[in-house]
Amino acid sequence: MKTKNFVLAIAVLLVGALTLSGCALFQTQQEAAAPASVRTLTVNGTGKVILVPDIAYINIGVHSEAPDVSSALSNNNALAAAISNALQAEGVEVKDIQTANFNVYPMQQYDNMGQVTGTVYVVDNTVYVTVRNLSKLGKLLDVAITSGANNIYGINFDIADRETALASARDLAIKDAQSKALSVAGVAGVSLGEVQSIVATNTSYVQPYNAYGLGGGGASGLEPAVPISAGQIVVTYDVNLTYAIK
Repeated sequence: MKTKNFVLAIAVLLVGALTLSGCALFQTQQEAAAPASVRTLTVNGTGKVILVPDIAYINIGVHSEAPDVSSALSNNNALAAAISNALQAEGVEVKDIQTANFNVYPMQQYDNMGQVTGTVYVVDNTVYVTVRNLSKLGKLLDVAITSGANNIYGINFDIADRETALASARDLAIKDAQSKALSVAGVAGVSLGEVQSIVATNTSYVQPYNAYGLGGGGASGLEPAVPISAGQIVVTYDVNLTYAIK
C-alpha cells in the first residue's frame, strides 16, 4: 500500500511539473509573439508656392423688366446675345461662355400708400465666362457692360494647372519635414529608420480676390478699359511624417 501511494505521489509531482513547464513555455511564446514597441519621431513640414494667376472666371448678369413676360424675355435675350457676340469678337471661345442662372418671375409694384398698382415681369440671366487671356480682362469687362450687362457679380482668379501647383507645394512640404527630422535626430543623437506614416494635414489655396463687384446699366462712367489686378495665388501644403527611431 505504501508503495502504491509513493508511486501515485510521484505521478502527481510529474504532472504538476509538466503543467508548470507548459505554462512557462506558453508565456515565453506569447512574449516572443508580442510586437516590440517602436520608438518614433513625428515632424511637420510646410510647402508654399506663390504663383501669378493665368485664368479668371467672371459672372456677367443681365436684368430686364417689362409689363409682360414676352417683352421681358425678348429684351433680355437680345442683350445676352449682344454680350455673347461682343465677347466672342474679342477672342472668347463659345465653350467659355456658359449660362449659369436664368430666372423669370413677376414683381408687384406699389404706390406711396402701399397699394398694388401693377405687375412687371423680371428676367435675370447670368453667364459664366472663362477668361484665358488675362491681359484682355479689363477690355472684356468694358465690352460686356457697353453691350448691355448691368451686373458683374464676381471675378475669381485661378491657375489653369492647379494640380501641378498643389503637387509642387506637397513636394516642398515633404522635403521640409525630412530636413526637420534629420535635424532633430542629429541633435537627439539617434538615427532615423523607415517612414511609418505620411499624413496630409492641411492644404490651402488662397486666391487674391474672391469677388469683384461692378454694377450699373451703362458705360458712361467707365474708363476705356476697366483696370484689374490679378495679384498672386498662394498655395500651401502641410504634411506630417512619422519615422521609426533606430
